[in-house]
Amino acid sequence: MSEQHKKDCVDLNISSTLDEVGSTMSDPTTTPGNGAGNVIAHVPVTLAQRTINTTLSANIHFDDPVLEIKDVKKRVKIIQSSLMLNPVAEGESPFGPNGGGHLFVRGFVRKNFQYASPTYRASDNCVTSEMRSHTVDLPFEFSTFIPEDEFLTPPQRPVLNSRSEYEFFRSQKLGKGFPEKDRFLSSDLSQFHQTSTQYYNQLPYCELISSSISEWDEATDRKPLHGEAPFEEGYFHDMVEKMFLSFTVKVLQNQQIVLDVANNGNGNGD
Repeated sequence: MSEQHKKDCVDLNISSTLDEVGSTMSDPTTTPGNGAGNVIAHVPVTLAQRTINTTLSANIHFDDPVLEIKDVKKRVKIIQSSLMLNPVAEGESPFGPNGGGHLFVRGFVRKNFQYASPTYRASDNCVTSEMRSHTVDLPFEFSTFIPEDEFLTPPQRPVLNSRSEYEFFRSQKLGKGFPEKDRFLSSDLSQFHQTSTQYYNQLPYCELISSSISEWDEATDRKPLHGEAPFEEGYFHDMVEKMFLSFTVKVLQNQQIVLDVANNGNGNGD
């Protein structure tokens, strides 16, 4: 097969202009309701939305000398979030009074420092520097309590697993030294019988909505530049940072809800 033929097989005449084509409305396929016009859906529901405030403090070290910080880019990263709810026993309603729950959150604040680092010619009266970057993760971990009356939707509390043992009666001979008519009456120690039930509960989870960071950075080992550099110029390797962190999270849980499809999902029929 020639090279020209290979080229013709894949060569497409592609225009940079897109033609507008027509389209028509198509009816979607919907789930029919039961006799009352309802369907049961398994969907995420919002349990709560919380704005959380916390503070952080950290000592940050730069391998290269820092003449001046030019910019700092920040990003909040949540790596673990869990809502601890009081469980219920088997047979109890998981949507009953819950007494509130503790939300545990763990994560990092990613900070990228863009800074000027003095070069070997920085001792001249004209300071020369190079742009560099330094990225650190500042960890945080805390818990916050959500009162029962502040849940937007009642959480489905976990149901406890159950485990029960049962035994069978057994009559045995006592052996030598006992009257023949006497018997040992008890359960059989050579057997073990048990019934158990496990519940696979829906775990609440979080989504990050927004975050806000206020910070204060201060060098702790700043030294003046040597030579004929201007007296106010200096460099440092270590700084202390204090940060006020505020972010909003949405707490969700997959639950089974009833939708009124006869009234476009409006359960009250309005």
